[in-house]
Amino acid sequence: MPREPEYDEEFEDGEELGESEYDADSDPESGDEAAAAPDATDDEPQHPEAGTHEFVADEESAGERLDRFLTARVEHISRNQIQNLIDEGRVRVDGGAKKASHRLEEGETVVVEIPEHRPIGVEPENLPLDIVYADEQIAVINKSAGMIVHPGAGEDTGTLVAALLHRFGPEKLSTLGGPLRPGIVHRLDKDTSGLILVALTNAAHEKLVEEFRERRIQKTYAALLHGRFDAESGTIELPIARDIKRRSRMTARRREGREARTDWRMRLRFDGFSFVEADLHTGRTHQIRVHFSALGAPVVGDTVYGAPRQERIGRELLPPLGRNFLHAARLAFDHPFTGKRVEFRAPLPQALRDYLYRLACATGSTTATIDAALKDFL
Repeated sequence: MPREPEYDEEFEDGEELGESEYDADSDPESGDEAAAAPDATDDEPQHPEAGTHEFVADEESAGERLDRFLTARVEHISRNQIQNLIDEGRVRVDGGAKKASHRLEEGETVVVEIPEHRPIGVEPENLPLDIVYADEQIAVINKSAGMIVHPGAGEDTGTLVAALLHRFGPEKLSTLGGPLRPGIVHRLDKDTSGLILVALTNAAHEKLVEEFRERRIQKTYAALLHGRFDAESGTIELPIARDIKRRSRMTARRREGREARTDWRMRLRFDGFSFVEADLHTGRTHQIRVHFSALGAPVVGDTVYGAPRQERIGRELLPPLGRNFLHAARLAFDHPFTGKRVEFRAPLPQALRDYLYRLACATGSTTATIDAALKDFL
């Protein structure tokens, strides 16, 4: 079994801020705390003042949670917004990152950086959109790698949401996700391709959220990993939490992480690589990437979690893949209105197929073995 790698220090916090899979424990749709409505003056919403704000915990505030402390001191801000700022690394306590639940001690200095407010909303964009299926209630999209699902992490254009708005119009997408996430029920990382489910009505959105919460939606991924596994299948059950030091990443090293389970099956072994099929039973941020990296088998192309930028096979240096070798290949769920079990598949992108064949050639494997492994992904 491969071992967990030591992460290279060159990976900066902001190098990748991939969007997460649906997380029933943290997404607003799951019933977790939503942002409080801001105060209004003359029907205009009020926003916290942008800039750097500094506070010192006094004797009276000692023992208070960090998020509650800031919510009480920054005008026109909700606790949910404070928690988002903490997750983005914009809050420091005595110069270091702390969790929202951190209990302050007298004399600690809290610094919060509030970015400039931007008008909320997404402009429609005429972008390529691979629609696998659509009816009056739902749509299933085959997302390409390199496209983020909705604005965030400094990327405001070229999103799946912008493409959906252009194709369907704002009046034909669920509004429960808010103005930045119309129709969005779950997410895929930027450099992950494959199937994503979209709600076209609020009623469909609510039912799909319930299916995710009850773990009735089946999600199967194809992944190429570093390392070889002796077993033909396995289950990874490691809790996943935010990396305290690098807030854009997740980790399986913290005991207080959320429960996460990934089942996998071997499809093909190369010299030093494994092509697997993985099923998610939970939808934690970066779950597949974190789980396999924790076993010392990072996803090929995933430099954030320990993979090299280019693969070297003997003397041959393969060209950079330019994305993660991770593809959401299958999605199965109960249709929110007919109740019928439906299943959709997305073939492995040509770039990933070509990479497998090139890797097979470099490692001395036959194309016939690749053909056999890919028969369910074409």
